[in-house]
Amino acid sequence: SDDGKLSFDEFKAYFADGVLSGEELHELFHAIDTHNTDNLDTEELCDYFSKHLGEYENVLSVLEDLNITILKAMDKTKKDYQEASNLEQFVTRFLLKETLNQLQSLQSSLECAMETTEEQTRQERKDPTKPEVLSIQWPGKRIARRLQRNNSRSSNNPHSSTGWIEEDSQWVIQINRLQKLIDRLEKKDLKLEPLEEEVLEENARSHIMIVQHQLSVIEEKVEEFHLALKQYVESASAQGGCLHVSVQKLPTNFHFIVYEFWENSSAWNSHLQMNYSKAFQRSNVDFLETPELITTMLVPGKY
Repeated sequence: SDDGKLSFDEFKAYFADGVLSGEELHELFHAIDTHNTDNLDTEELCDYFSKHLGEYENVLSVLEDLNITILKAMDKTKKDYQEASNLEQFVTRFLLKETLNQLQSLQSSLECAMETTEEQTRQERKDPTKPEVLSIQWPGKRIARRLQRNNSRSSNNPHSSTGWIEEDSQWVIQINRLQKLIDRLEKKDLKLEPLEEEVLEENARSHIMIVQHQLSVIEEKVEEFHLALKQYVESASAQGGCLHVSVQKLPTNFHFIVYEFWENSSAWNSHLQMNYSKAFQRSNVDFLETPELITTMLVPGKY
């Protein structure tokens, strides 16, 4: 609630990982609350986690330096790109793409490590105690897989409540949004075929491109960002190869998620070369607290 401290409900909403039970989270909360105020302040959180950083102290330090370095590089790119020669612009685009690929590769490794540790913990515990489910969480591939596992576990575990997923309104909202999106796609004559093995065509024209943008906006820049985002969405939606564009704002901070569905990867690549797309990317250098994270995925589809 932006009051500089965390209540237990706020703590649980952010730190619950689907493994720890409510009792364990409550015990952890009071272990961190050394001031015994039933609220956690920044000093208490820093004191607790700083004692457990280990090797991750160096990792987080390097990430902070990397974030600053990338922002400086993008600021330099923004100033120099338009005046650069064609060859220099090509090199800049290549370096940006290579940097993004390296970061996405690192992210994939971290996601695998997180899933492995979570699964290992569940197997070791085999605890019938109902875990706390996240009510606030950043979107991503890992969360979708976690929801799928939780659904499976709740239906097969006799100790679990048959309706505990529905208790989390955030999941219900996301499911409803996905259902509406599927309905819209079906109206565009998108046909999802039954499960079958197929060979991916070299040009991937038989596959839909799904793109996810994660954008963390500077508070003072939110209004300007809204205008730029609106123009971007309207321009992208008007493109012939665009199936759908959806925008979500998370309830915490100023974090936005943009989903784009394109007929194929060629349509997406053409979209990237359009002036409105380039203008939006340039403006984000000023609007975002951290670099934009873009995730793409090809899924089978006929249209």
